[in-house]
Amino acid sequence: MTSEKFEINLGKSYPDIRKLSQDDFIRFWENQAKSLKWFKPWDTTLNWNPPFAKWFEGGLLNASYNALDIHQTEKSDKIAIFWEGEDASQRSISYAELFIQVKKFANVLKSLGIKKGDRVTIYLPMVPELVISMLGCARIGAIHTVVFSGFSSTSLRDRVEDSESKIVITADGGFRKGKIIKLKDIVDEAVSEVKSIEHVIVFERVKGKITLNEKDHLWSELMKHASDQCEAEELESTHPLYILYTSGTTGKPKGVLHGTGGYLTHLHSTYKWAFDIQDSDIYFCTADIGWVTGHSYVVYGPLLHGATQIMYEGAPDYPDISRMWNIIQKYKATIFYTTPTALRMFMKFGDEKPNSFDLSTLRLLGTVGEPINPEVWKWYFNVIGKKRCPIIDTWWQTETGGMMISSLPGIESNFLKPGSATQPVPGVSISVVDEDGKEVPANTKGSLIIENPWPGMLMTLWNDDEKYKDVYWSKFENKYYPGDYAICDSDGYFWLLGRSDDVLKVAGHRIGTAELESSLVSHDYVAESAVCSIPDEIKGESIIAFVVLNDGIEITQEKIVNELRNTVRNSVGAIAIPQEFYIVSKLPKTRSGKIMRRLLKAIANKEKVGDVSTLEDGAAVTEVQSAFDEIQKSINISDR
Repeated sequence: MTSEKFEINLGKSYPDIRKLSQDDFIRFWENQAKSLKWFKPWDTTLNWNPPFAKWFEGGLLNASYNALDIHQTEKSDKIAIFWEGEDASQRSISYAELFIQVKKFANVLKSLGIKKGDRVTIYLPMVPELVISMLGCARIGAIHTVVFSGFSSTSLRDRVEDSESKIVITADGGFRKGKIIKLKDIVDEAVSEVKSIEHVIVFERVKGKITLNEKDHLWSELMKHASDQCEAEELESTHPLYILYTSGTTGKPKGVLHGTGGYLTHLHSTYKWAFDIQDSDIYFCTADIGWVTGHSYVVYGPLLHGATQIMYEGAPDYPDISRMWNIIQKYKATIFYTTPTALRMFMKFGDEKPNSFDLSTLRLLGTVGEPINPEVWKWYFNVIGKKRCPIIDTWWQTETGGMMISSLPGIESNFLKPGSATQPVPGVSISVVDEDGKEVPANTKGSLIIENPWPGMLMTLWNDDEKYKDVYWSKFENKYYPGDYAICDSDGYFWLLGRSDDVLKVAGHRIGTAELESSLVSHDYVAESAVCSIPDEIKGESIIAFVVLNDGIEITQEKIVNELRNTVRNSVGAIAIPQEFYIVSKLPKTRSGKIMRRLLKAIANKEKVGDVSTLEDGAAVTEVQSAFDEIQKSINISDR
């Protein structure tokens, strides 16, 4: 943990918010919910039957209404979405235009027999029609389940079958690093034998040649004849808004089910608190809508506040590493919310690229998805934010719905510590405990738990209440266990140490992958790292590390390995020093930027690599395999 502190004052100070939330968290969230537009007020703020929570029971509202209808008087001409395609195509969509398109698409769904409670799977690239599809479903009470467009046909089929969707919405294709991904072909393969599917809607993104089957409909033809009048359904607060599937460590993906009233309350509050959103802001979140960050802080959060945002279709480094900085300069973005993985990639290429663009419009920076290394945090702060932009380092999950730990420039000025997510958001109580559920002393590693229910929490897992109870609530009685390790320091700041299932066990010692990878990245030569284990007859497991060096580093492998060994020895301990280091130019990642450690482990253990359909660049696997084989060959020769 770093002892450095940074303080940037935005002039915000609402200390009563935290006090009120601590005095009575239920009443606190009740007051926050009043910021939404309700057709009928609720009877009960929280019905808590552990571990099942029903927020604002008896209340009636609609997510689409709160995202669009309420803005039509004062913000109808305001731009809702500046969209930029990977191929440099552009669209600017006002709140009035988005409103019309959503109502028309809601009527399209009705014309195809979709009713309240029916499921609709959305498998689209990052185009505005993805937002329109989600809000069209929400408007009539259909439950949407968005599947990331990088997933394979098998992954798509599993999700369609589990949700028993009646419709799949897709495109003829999508652009990714200059290539066309044939989404319609993937859908055809996935749903050809799925009995629940009645219709497939195809948006013409790339205008490519496709084969239309008997269940297929072109988006343009359906919308051409649809009415633009469609009142929003008055839905129960507890009515499911969406299912989002998240992969577990074993077994099939889990269908996380989120409701409406509680979820929207959480998003409306945290989006305002964390981003200090102003009417003049241009907000840019790089998350794909196929993930929860895209649901919460690309679609619902910004639209609830009538914000203007940038939506980008493609890869962050296409056609070159300058694409993000070019977009920020072009649209004069004021808020930038991205992942530590992306930042490490940008940082690898040095300061020259971002310094060649005008990033002076930025006033707030954020990160999401994984713990951020202090060195990367400082680069983000110094180079991108020019030492004047607060950084919100946010911790939350698909299951939590919205931010749970973050600095909050919208309501308070506090110290920022590189690498710390800071403190829980108001209305949320979080502790770090030992295996017996007892709170550990400050600066002691333990398991993160959430003490009380919160509005954005998942309602359950789709069709699996027992698994919901077992996965999240069985380890610590009536406490939500997210599966993360953390430390809470003496200032009450939380430091996330990675997943408890991302643990290496060496000679009886448990070493978190995040902790070890952060140590490696702290070295000036290293841009990215990933660690995994291989069987060891004596220790049980030995650690191996894959390392990507910063651009332009010229040094012998022997010297860099020696330096990295010393770095780990000094920051983590001798027990954590990897047995072998493999220097590569890239790591295998999914299109969302997650390092696929299972592929590294498969290579290291000479196992079958398996499905790589979600990979950003399949060449990375080949390169890692080649580097591993080359070093292993030299080791074997020297051992003879």
